[in-house]
Amino acid sequence: MKFNWGYKITVFYLVFIAGIMYLVIQSSRQKMDLVTTDYYAQELKYQDKIDQSKRADELSEPIRYQVSETGILINFPKEFLGKSITGNVQLYYPADEKKDILANIQTNQNQFQLAIPDKRSGMHIIKINWEVAGVSYYFEEPVFMP
Repeated sequence: MKFNWGYKITVFYLVFIAGIMYLVIQSSRQKMDLVTTDYYAQELKYQDKIDQSKRADELSEPIRYQVSETGILINFPKEFLGKSITGNVQLYYPADEKKDILANIQTNQNQFQLAIPDKRSGMHIIKINWEVAGVSYYFEEPVFMP
């Protein structure tokens, strides 16, 4: 049997439609997450984070952290020595929100230990919000967990 041009065009269109249907089905199965569930409300408050970040940059020394197998040790600047530090620290994992870690900070020392319950390897973002004597500060930096 010999295929003429009509059959070839029909086969081409059927393969094209099957390919489009495959792409539609695959794209509908993709997981689409926003960074947070209240993304738009947080966007409106972003200027506050910019101001807090500028205040953190104006400190005598930057905030420092050390990554270990069991957690992250956060060292606050020396000017906060002996003062009450409150706030929170988030270890944000962009690929899966279920792997995020959030802990509250409540200390009078210049150090805070963030415990990591299981081995978390890959790129994370550490976000630290803290307040001392009514003044808020913010620090954010990518961190690679071994």
